[in-house]
Amino acid sequence: MQSLRTYEVWFVTGSQRLYGPETLKQVAANSQEIAKALDSSPTIPVRVVFKPVAKAPEEVSELCQEANAASDCIGLITWCHTFSPSKMWINGLKLLRKPIAHLHTQHNREIPWSTIDMDFMNLNQAAHGDREHGFIMSRMRLSRKVVVGFWEETRLQGQLGAWCRAAAAWHDWQGAKFCRFGDNMREVAVTEGDKVAAQMQFGYSVNGYGVGDLAELVSQVSESEAGKLVSEYEASYTVPAATANLPNVRQSLLEAARIELGLRASLTNGGFKGFTDTFEDLHGLVQLPGIAAQRLMADGFGFGAEGDWKTCALVRAMKVMAAGLRGGTSFMEDYTYHFDSKRSLVLGAHMLEICPSIAASKPTLEVHPLSIGGKADPVRLVFDTPPGSALNAAMLDVGNRFRLLVSEVEVVPTPRPLPKLPVARAIWAPHPNLELAAAAWIYAGGAHHTGFSQAVTTEMLEDFAVIADIEIAIIDAKTNLRDFQHQLRNNEVYYALRKGWTV
Repeated sequence: MQSLRTYEVWFVTGSQRLYGPETLKQVAANSQEIAKALDSSPTIPVRVVFKPVAKAPEEVSELCQEANAASDCIGLITWCHTFSPSKMWINGLKLLRKPIAHLHTQHNREIPWSTIDMDFMNLNQAAHGDREHGFIMSRMRLSRKVVVGFWEETRLQGQLGAWCRAAAAWHDWQGAKFCRFGDNMREVAVTEGDKVAAQMQFGYSVNGYGVGDLAELVSQVSESEAGKLVSEYEASYTVPAATANLPNVRQSLLEAARIELGLRASLTNGGFKGFTDTFEDLHGLVQLPGIAAQRLMADGFGFGAEGDWKTCALVRAMKVMAAGLRGGTSFMEDYTYHFDSKRSLVLGAHMLEICPSIAASKPTLEVHPLSIGGKADPVRLVFDTPPGSALNAAMLDVGNRFRLLVSEVEVVPTPRPLPKLPVARAIWAPHPNLELAAAAWIYAGGAHHTGFSQAVTTEMLEDFAVIADIEIAIIDAKTNLRDFQHQLRNNEVYYALRKGWTV
């Protein structure tokens, strides 16, 4: 995953020419100081670039058009140091296609009680300048994040950092391509969806490609290339005796390596940021991609099993949000439950494809039969996930809109050994508990596939939903099932009415 420091957000300060050159000079100096501090903040992962103070309608419009055209600019942070008449922002904001964070702060932390005069008051007017600024964005029905507080506070910088991560993920989606090898798993509803609507809403495209074309690339991988990758496997992971002593293990590893190299070439040559496959369509492949999907995810590619392109795209977005943070991000599935009178648990896993970025320790490299798909025994990495806070997220096409569903969980140590379960897995307790969380998830139409992360936060996903202009529903420790159902019903009305809104 690339560093997010290749991206930048523009720090734009609003004022007006009424104040004269000396005041505006001070406004610019103070704004530069704040922008520099934000740029050096360890919690803000992108560059924060100061832009000249916006003082007139033509300056706002010019800047917004410049931002639209700047490939490295992922959004604007706006702040009104003085009063900035909001009508001068209208045309620029109408043109703007980048996300906005509205910072409501002031250059000085405290009121200088003994010296404050009208000159000070005229210069430091964010308390009402930002209200004017906020009005026009509300009047225009613009989605944005509002962050309030003193600019040096770690809390405030953390909120801006979360928004920057969401904005980076949104930027990454614009023009992104996701590849489907084969179709969706037959007769499954939740992995279907309107790909045209998704491209209109999210900016990425999803298209199908023949598994036979992938198989042709796999067949072109030489014995020496595959052998080199197998040596990398053996050096990177622990190979247990049960696998090492299998009669055909070398051939299984070579086939897995060929599939990885073929997949990687296909994705790289096609400029794809993620892919799906399905065990129902493996024409020309000896085994279902297991370790290949795991390692490609670890390198930042999105993935969805059984043709689940919405989860594939979401995993990619979450990978971008998590760049540089502790904790991993993976494709995931709620697989089976452990009902307990004290604390019920979920065992999350998939047949093969769980990203090793969430591994608690060095994964083991194993070969086992797979009782589905009718292919040779696939190679996979097996590991447990470390305890700690995490979340699961699902992107749903509910017909008239997209819904992002988030469930906060607590990963726990595996209660007992799982010697006969040869898959990577995580064990978690959902908040507020399994019974309420699962009921809420089902009421919301939540998918069985998710993006799982111990790095991405609910705040990042909330910011992402605002930028994407989609519904979000959150299941956390405060969730009340009656209120949650009421929220879903209200959302039905809200989004139906919203289609007829005018500004």
